[in-house]
Amino acid sequence: MNLRGEAMADGQLKLPESALAQLAGHHAVRVIVLVQDSPEGEEEAEWNAMATEQFLVGYSEADAIYDTL
Repeated sequence: MNLRGEAMADGQLKLPESALAQLAGHHAVRVIVLVQDSPEGEEEAEWNAMATEQFLVGYSEADAIYDTL
């Protein structure tokens, strides 16, 4: 089951009612929590910036000849 929930201020996880209905009667579950570190889109922009930066680190003036092709 893959779903989104919310971490409440009191430390409880708020899950959708549909998920809770599927879990009713089960006694043990395994939960993996992935926390969103930054607003959506911001992380992608950071990855793009880092990829560009790392790509340019490997660029040499000797490679400039390929820019004219």
